Amino acid sequence: MGVNISIKNVPEEKVEILKRRAKNNHRSLQGELMAIIDQAVAEPPKKPMTIGEIGAYVRSFGVTTKDEAVRMIREDRDSR
Repeated sequence: MGVNISIKNVPEEKVEILKRRAKNNHRSLQGELMAIIDQAVAEPPKKPMTIGEIGAYVRSFGVTTKDEAVRMIREDRDSR
């Protein structure tokens, strides 16, 4: 069995935003709030990449210099 949760003093503007979001998703306000809770508990928190991780990610594409990066971006853009 579920537990009832109450949130007090929610600003009217936020309630209106949630109602619009629920309507856009074809859900009741209750259904929208449950969807938000489901999403929040299902996704592991994302930690920001460190500088080292970003560098490793870029190097995984074979990029070692600025000129190589520019060349790859231009080739990709021109291939479209």
